Amino acid sequence: MNVLLLSMPDSFEHMPPAAVRMPNGALTSLAGNIDPHHRVAVADLILVQRSVRETVVRLVRELDADVVGLSIMTFQRRTAGRIIDLVRSLRPGVKIVVGGYDPSLAPEAYQNMGVDFLVRSEGEITFRELLRAMEQGSDFHQICGLSYNAGGNWVHNPARAPHKLEDSEIRLPNRKARVLKGYTLMGRPVDVIETSRGCTYDCSFCSIIEMRGRNFFTYSFDRVLTDIRDARDHGARTIFLVDDNITLNVRRFEALCEAIIAAGLNKIDYFVQAMTSAIANHGETLAPLMRRAGFRYVFLGIENILESDLEFLKASAKNSERTNGQTTGNATLKAIDYLHRNGMYVVGGLIVGSPGDTQESIEANLEFARRYVDWPYIQHPTPYPRTPMTKDFRDQGLIMNERLEEYDGTTAVVRTQHLDAEEVEFMRWKAERWMKVQHIPAALRHDPTFVLFKGWKLFFHTFRGSSLRSLLGLESQREVFERYRQIRRGEREYV
Repeated sequence: MNVLLLSMPDSFEHMPPAAVRMPNGALTSLAGNIDPHHRVAVADLILVQRSVRETVVRLVRELDADVVGLSIMTFQRRTAGRIIDLVRSLRPGVKIVVGGYDPSLAPEAYQNMGVDFLVRSEGEITFRELLRAMEQGSDFHQICGLSYNAGGNWVHNPARAPHKLEDSEIRLPNRKARVLKGYTLMGRPVDVIETSRGCTYDCSFCSIIEMRGRNFFTYSFDRVLTDIRDARDHGARTIFLVDDNITLNVRRFEALCEAIIAAGLNKIDYFVQAMTSAIANHGETLAPLMRRAGFRYVFLGIENILESDLEFLKASAKNSERTNGQTTGNATLKAIDYLHRNGMYVVGGLIVGSPGDTQESIEANLEFARRYVDWPYIQHPTPYPRTPMTKDFRDQGLIMNERLEEYDGTTAVVRTQHLDAEEVEFMRWKAERWMKVQHIPAALRHDPTFVLFKGWKLFFHTFRGSSLRSLLGLESQREVFERYRQIRRGEREYV
């Protein structure tokens, strides 16, 4: 069969395509795990935001697709529906499969969208078995993790247990299946790999636990190193480790750094997500080791600097510093210090706009970001399907916006008990633009070619909505903000 796998073009505000075009690792993993006699193409539509319709039409016709699969997040649902309609108009008999966070957590939303199959949670084995059943004309009822349309009635098979990753059943990604080019991070060719899956924490804003339960499974280092080499051989010079929580097992992460060094793969730049507690409590030995292994940017899950907000986010434990087994305070400053002392940049992940937030509490977090992080990644709490946070916000009547295309993390869709959603977003937007400017000297040192030749695109993206009048102080920042919001709404029209 001919299989076309698509990721959606919708992008996060903090990941402007001028600077970040990250591949969807799930799709190349699916492509690597179907039977090899199928013809498969992977297309990340983030690479063609201005020509989505034309690209989909071309690929469906060129591949003569029998099956089209879409990977979807909640804020991409509307775009996915439009692409499904487009594919149906081109090939009425095509089989359409959806998967990813949103279909897994809100399968009911897809039952009237022209979808034939829905893959819940991990997809490699489920999708492989689905294609085999389609090819053989056999029944689908024994395929765990699959939902399917049976003559207008949806059948939801039992869940598939998360794969423990200890054997070779999940094969390496198939990067050769990609049919679009141009994955970059700050001008450098980029790819993604995973070394583990899962997390055992229960943060209220996170969908991972709802997707797969509380667990943590790991790949062997041999497989990880082979995957890194494959990404490198396909052109990557920067690699983003997309693990849900790679620092959950610090000793394993240290051993991975040592394995990367021993394999001579530390000439690559690595970008990783990490817990503040892990870095703070082990940073004296871990941070220098990370730097020798090639780590340059660390996305630090700070979440919030106020204990009351951390309690709402259920993120206190992973942000605690411990001494002799006792909690002794917030780990954030110590973690940042270890990373900076070892020449790494901190991408500061914070969340502002929790129910109890006031203007003063939000400003405290913004001021912290100004002083201590290199690149801000500040978001608003967003009620994604089935997360504990969503129930809390609904119970308190704080959700102000049901337009899912705006559930992108940087559009405030909930109010606090003290502030309107728009005010929360305005505070973050106004402060964050100038924080990004502060990182230009560091970015120039690390990526001089990109900053000198493409940095202007990032600058215009950051300050879109501004005008000569606003620069001269002849109109208020509120007017600029409203113009920015209108531009952002227009950007979401991809199809």
